[in-house]
Amino acid sequence: SLFFYSQDYTSNNQYGTSIEAAAKQLLNINQDVPTYPPYQYSAGLHNTNRRQRKPIFLRRDNKKYTERKLLKKRKHLLLKETPILMPINSSAVDLMRLEEEDRNSNWTKLYEVQRQRKKLMQDICLKYKSGSRRIITPYHVSRIFVEDKYKILYCEVPKAGCSNWKRVLMVLNGLASSTKDIQHNTVHYGNYLKRLDSFDRKGIFNRLNTYKKMIFVREPFERLVSAFRDKFEHANNYYHPVFGKAIISKYRRNATREALRTGSGVQLKEFIQYLLDVHRPVGMDIHWDHVTRLCSPCLIDYDFIGKFESMAEDANFLLHLIGAPQNLTFPRFKDRHSNEERTTSKITQQYFAQLTPLERQRTYDFYYMDYQMFNYSKPFEDLY
Repeated sequence: SLFFYSQDYTSNNQYGTSIEAAAKQLLNINQDVPTYPPYQYSAGLHNTNRRQRKPIFLRRDNKKYTERKLLKKRKHLLLKETPILMPINSSAVDLMRLEEEDRNSNWTKLYEVQRQRKKLMQDICLKYKSGSRRIITPYHVSRIFVEDKYKILYCEVPKAGCSNWKRVLMVLNGLASSTKDIQHNTVHYGNYLKRLDSFDRKGIFNRLNTYKKMIFVREPFERLVSAFRDKFEHANNYYHPVFGKAIISKYRRNATREALRTGSGVQLKEFIQYLLDVHRPVGMDIHWDHVTRLCSPCLIDYDFIGKFESMAEDANFLLHLIGAPQNLTFPRFKDRHSNEERTTSKITQQYFAQLTPLERQRTYDFYYMDYQMFNYSKPFEDLY
């Protein structure tokens, strides 16, 4: 069950809808949330081998059955057969009631957050008329992973918790018992998860129309710095020779032979020059591409929009909504470079301090749609 209901907490909330209806509206759930019958004593709990006890009657015409003996007999039976249901004291009931109120209040708040995020995304798409005359092709869904058991579509946004989300999807799909058991290479190179573009046209549109579509995003500058640190400040046998060599060759004056040979040691300023160059020496990469290009939010109406900054709350709310196992929570461990501090807004400010105001402005313009669509504020006061 998505929610635990009681008679006192199924009334309409401040948004004019019940919690149950809110959850259905959020994820387009058509079926009713199951309700459970009141507790009934099960005949299966009886031991059929026991001799059936006869009821005790108080015979007025026989002094043998005095009130004292009757009470003694009842006490004996109670001690021998402890009742299955024990009374709950008032303090326990009050605690359960408070926990229920807190839970429902938090769910209502999170539902309203989702409603606002979806409305903003739709408003921005309408404002710029993005995707209004386009049709969905396999390319547009190539970054979307499919989990058929719980009917989930997840659009991968690198450096926004995607590795751990893939772990969660693998656990939901029964491919692993715990997210901690799944190694980095298994997540990214194991090909255990299906992509939406691997299905035929009918399979693609059937899932787009019936599955829960989710996306998780991150503050664009912070995501960019996280990608730069991961790919260029650590040994990497792909990004250094493919991107690093091309970037150093074009944007570094008097580059050493060693730098040109290995592609190691790319500076943020050089990386930003590559990013903003309309004639890049090497193509774009998913780790720093726009979210609006990766996931096509104006073509695909996502049901759930989560943020890296509120990952634990958003992710676990979503897991509750889809009915995931209660012992499954979103992992918070770092996928790689675990001894290194996560990229924060403070670290991002330090990196961008290396750039000129014009370079910062042009980088902001590059990610402008991501900032607008997902309601991120300007990271520097001098930006316009």
